[in-house]
Amino acid sequence: MELRHLRYFVAVAEQRHFGRAAERLHMAQPPLSQQIRQLEAELGVTLLTRTTRRVDLTPAGAAYLDHAREILAAVDEAGAVAARIAAGRTGRLMVGCVGSATYSLLPALAKRMRAELPDVDFGFRGEMLSPDQVAALHDGSLDLALLRQLPDMSGLAVTDVRHERLIVALPQEHRYADRKRLRVAELAGEGLIIHAGNGRSAMHTLVHDLFAAADLDLQVVHQVAETSTLVTFVAAGLGIAVVPEPTSDLNVPGVVYVPLVGTPGVDLVMATREGDANPVLARALARLKELAEA
Repeated sequence: MELRHLRYFVAVAEQRHFGRAAERLHMAQPPLSQQIRQLEAELGVTLLTRTTRRVDLTPAGAAYLDHAREILAAVDEAGAVAARIAAGRTGRLMVGCVGSATYSLLPALAKRMRAELPDVDFGFRGEMLSPDQVAALHDGSLDLALLRQLPDMSGLAVTDVRHERLIVALPQEHRYADRKRLRVAELAGEGLIIHAGNGRSAMHTLVHDLFAAADLDLQVVHQVAETSTLVTFVAAGLGIAVVPEPTSDLNVPGVVYVPLVGTPGVDLVMATREGDANPVLARALARLKELAEA
């Protein structure tokens, strides 16, 4: 038995006429009659009673019609689902972000993707340190990562998203709060709040390198895992912090941001597993590029 036999039978059963069913199927009537007889012979059941004027269903034929419709509907739905997946209109995508991207790119990306692809199951994990995102890409719990470039990103496809300037987050009562710009040398002796170390944060390494290049001792008063915690600590007057410029989108009361000049800044990149052919991912990458450019 083939699916075409079911489609032929349903057409005849619904039309109650071989000629009209043949027209609906865009085929000649004799081959259609032959196919229905083959189906009945294979089943060993008479599905239709035929007269010169009309075709009627036997009780077995009526029962078979219900199941044939269900089977054809399921087959059609399976094809539609496959087509939506191939077009990137349904599926699953998990996105991770470092702190600064969590408050700048992530809200716009989430809104855009949910509006454009309502049938896609999106998940977003903000405030993830870069090494954690790389590990999550490798174990499959993330599909797309917005992170800082790390020395070892083997097995990943990495693309630049944007270059971010560095700024200094200061308590609003700090003596530098009204400055238009600052240099690293002017941060000597300041208590710093930085991201966690021990290879867990690219920003931790960057801040250490900035102070080492300026021949300054780095006086760390707090280490935190999340950018939101870091900025909250600054607002509480517990120290100052060097952060990427998009962190200012966090808008924590009591914090002032001043550009840090004479520094190279830091790149935001996006990473995926090499060879990942997920069509939903391709759509997300295209929208992310548009948002970053905007």
